[in-house]
Amino acid sequence: MTTANAYPDDIEALKAMLLERDARIGHLEDLVESHEAVVATGKAEIEHLKLLIAKLRRMAFGRSSEKLDRQIEQLELKLEDLEADEGAAPIEIPKTSHAAVEQIQRKPLPEHLPREILTHLPESGDTCTTCGGAMKLLGEDVSEQLEYVPASFRVIRHVRPKLACSCCDRIAQAPAPSRPVERGLAGPGLLAHMLVAKFADHLPLYRQAVIYAREGVELDRSLLAK
Repeated sequence: MTTANAYPDDIEALKAMLLERDARIGHLEDLVESHEAVVATGKAEIEHLKLLIAKLRRMAFGRSSEKLDRQIEQLELKLEDLEADEGAAPIEIPKTSHAAVEQIQRKPLPEHLPREILTHLPESGDTCTTCGGAMKLLGEDVSEQLEYVPASFRVIRHVRPKLACSCCDRIAQAPAPSRPVERGLAGPGLLAHMLVAKFADHLPLYRQAVIYAREGVELDRSLLAK
């Protein structure tokens, strides 16, 4: 809080201080106005791209057009970049001294993760290469490495046997299992993965289709959108 003693008694000096303050306020107002204009331009471009994508999709509906598909993919990529820039926030990286870094101890890997144990024996096994005698275990060095196992696809085949009674004409069969989407190919796990990737990770469907294709699963984007 500014006290009265902080202001000069001289009128001319006080005027100069007020003029300087007005200039600083005006500069800040210009910066705010410029920032708001940039934000408004970005939002307008996003809305324009959304309308253009929707229009191209209507044009491509019911027919195959590689050119239109490429245009839609390029516009979706640009739209994604704009939305990412709009939501991006500056990240402050705290400065850590070299001494503090040395004092930081590495945290152990989470205990709940499954462990795969690989035992590495010498090429000679438990046989001494000098005398040929049997070697005994003195101890062991253990280190852990965090690994990532990529998600994999699998096909769930639903088999419903038809049973016929040998004594009468009755035929029995279990009802078809329910699906998240009627007559859809995606199971609940895949459907949940696609929704999280699209809405939480901002990964468009056409990019998901490219990722699935690398795994050997060719899925048309129009099927993913259904």
